[in-house]
Amino acid sequence: MASILLGVTGGIAAYKACEVLRLFDKAGHRVRVVMTRTATEFVGPLTFETLSKAPVLTDARPLGEQGSILHIEYADEADVFVIAPCTANVIAKLAQGVADDALSTTALAFTGPVLIAPAMNVNMWHSAPVQGNLEILRKRGMHVVEPSSGDLACGWVGEGRLAEPPEIVEAVLKVLDARKDLARLRILVSAGPTQEKLDPVRFISNRSSGKMGYAVVEAARARGASVTLVSGPVALTKPPGVTVLPVESAMEMKSAMDSRMAEADVVIMAAAVADYRAAAPSDRKIKKDAFEVSISLVRTDDILAGLGKAKRADQVLVGFAAETNDVLAYAGDKLKRKNADLFVANDVSRTDIGFSADENEVHLLFADGRAEKVEKAPKRKIANAILDAVKALHAAKSGRGSDTDRSR
Repeated sequence: MASILLGVTGGIAAYKACEVLRLFDKAGHRVRVVMTRTATEFVGPLTFETLSKAPVLTDARPLGEQGSILHIEYADEADVFVIAPCTANVIAKLAQGVADDALSTTALAFTGPVLIAPAMNVNMWHSAPVQGNLEILRKRGMHVVEPSSGDLACGWVGEGRLAEPPEIVEAVLKVLDARKDLARLRILVSAGPTQEKLDPVRFISNRSSGKMGYAVVEAARARGASVTLVSGPVALTKPPGVTVLPVESAMEMKSAMDSRMAEADVVIMAAAVADYRAAAPSDRKIKKDAFEVSISLVRTDDILAGLGKAKRADQVLVGFAAETNDVLAYAGDKLKRKNADLFVANDVSRTDIGFSADENEVHLLFADGRAEKVEKAPKRKIANAILDAVKALHAAKSGRGSDTDRSR
């Protein structure tokens, strides 16, 4: 599943953007929408919010959840930015770096591939300024879906009609396919918490939402990897195109991870496994009474340590350390003890990142002593930073040193 940012500009062809969005959604991709003010006069934001199931970014809505700046949030999490329809005015803004509204500001903040589908009067399309601006954009690597010829809304006949939605979608998917830099990798990911049964209605668990692990899965799949997800109980949608193995307990997660370890090139242990389980779970609900109930606990197996012992020389193993204090020290110790190649450390005492939050801030600790900080960003962007590091580590182990370039 890719994360697609759809820009809609002002013109009668704006209604076709609804079909573009629907086709992306049907293909299993997540879509976010940004609109110019004039676009909202042709199609209301509510239409796109209903279709995308997400807030639409307009000049009237600069902020998102928890006060985040939507144009930065949407630019950070997107894999591709497609503007359809794209007017002559917006083409000029893109060429000159103008940032005076929500769409142009988002475009300036976006660092990935951009695809535009122009729509305008035939004389405007063939004018020297428009063609000159398009040449500038093409030289920068921007992709252009040429308009088709036919009857135009203005009454003229000729080139300028917005390309049909299936053509636009196909062009975007080709751009995404060309960026699948992890296509050779088989990645095994664990995510979410485990639940350790006390009785038929109670269990021991933790606050993990699974969002970080799922973001890694979605990003890896978007970049072409073959992904298997071992997921604890979470309230998240199953990622399309991924083999999902649902589990509940640490014992079940260990069995699933161990059984798939040998066939993986990369193993990413993002799950928050419960440290303890009941020594003797009750098969009946434990009743409250006047006396205190004492439950004996035992340690669960250290899944990551076991994976570290089983790891082959050509495999990359990634662990996560969710800490509340001395984050780097604890993570560095775990990195050494568990024979991992990379540890992702984050401070879960903060309420703005980590458990249940949509953003994170992490440190990447490498087995060779290197450390990198990944600044606070949406978890999808954090996931891609982790995968960039994984790609470089795997290339080094497999002898493909030239394959360590970061193409995102």
